[in-house]
Amino acid sequence: MRVVVPAESKAGEKRVALVPDIISKLTRAGLSVAIQSGAGAHAGATDDSYRSSGAEVFGESQLTSELGSADVVLSVQPLSTNAAQQLKSGAITISFLSPTTSQDSIDALAKVGATAFSLEAVPRISRAQSMDALTSQALCAGYRAALVAAELSPRFFPLLMTAAGTVTPANVLILGAGVAGLQAIATARRLGAVVSAYDVRPSSADEVKSMGATFIELELEALEGAGGYAREMTEERAARQRELLTPYISKSHVLITTAAVPGRPAPRLVTKEMYQSMAEGSVIVDLAAESGGNVEGSKPGEIVTVGNGIKIWGGKDVPSQLPFHASYLYSRNVVNLLLLMTKEGVVTPDFADEIIDAAALTHGGQNRKGA
Repeated sequence: MRVVVPAESKAGEKRVALVPDIISKLTRAGLSVAIQSGAGAHAGATDDSYRSSGAEVFGESQLTSELGSADVVLSVQPLSTNAAQQLKSGAITISFLSPTTSQDSIDALAKVGATAFSLEAVPRISRAQSMDALTSQALCAGYRAALVAAELSPRFFPLLMTAAGTVTPANVLILGAGVAGLQAIATARRLGAVVSAYDVRPSSADEVKSMGATFIELELEALEGAGGYAREMTEERAARQRELLTPYISKSHVLITTAAVPGRPAPRLVTKEMYQSMAEGSVIVDLAAESGGNVEGSKPGEIVTVGNGIKIWGGKDVPSQLPFHASYLYSRNVVNLLLLMTKEGVVTPDFADEIIDAAALTHGGQNRKGA
């Protein structure tokens, strides 16, 4: 069976769905691999490296025919409606494919009879950890968030003892202690900052403390959700949380927000009133800017300067800003999911498997999760 990897077409997307050094896993399983020329350029993967790893490389003029003959199509972003229409009935796709943002693609894939797997829908169970692309890409985003904050800040992050005097460390506050938040904590700590963090899930406290950061405890109910995610909060609780967090934000030189609820707009954690009291030149990094923003005034892909010279960096395509390792991790997630369905060179989804069942959005001409 033939696995095809097209170049990503979405503006700003620099990742690739398959890197050369993992192709041997597919060929050993009896699959052939074809990749569009230049698809891995941003991730440091040349056409020659793909060829030497056992893949065919095809040009843009051949894309339509390659999609039409593909048994499996791997991508990072959802296929465009036009690309989906080129697929044959029974073809399999694996990509990010959120029903809240990619309904046109899902409808097109269902219409041609493709079986489309969404990496957002992979269940958070131990057996599926190696396929969890949300986690691997959140790790990249959290690391990038701390580096951006350090670059934008006019302050050193670490404590420095110099002949000219002592430089005090920066105070960094991180809201949200999921994968992205924990990686931001770890990176800010490695840079020498004094780090504190808050999460609506008290279970995060031990992880935060294990990284040398201080966990902020507020007298509020816990919001533990399914699969390890936080669940949505009421507006009354959100208002009380904002009130209690304001003093901590005022004392911080850097604020990084990472809170997200899968399939829903990002919760508004920080209002203009909350950050106005931060020191001159403080930095705010909002990783959730693309899904509505945790911070009032943030804009995806932009740096907004507000009163007191506070800079608000709105995240956009953040894992793509580290395309080498983001692609490295993502391709392993994709291949692990694909190999779960592959036996003796044939890819056959078994819907009795809870991972396959949960991740498949379309099959047999139907949208399995509903429109």
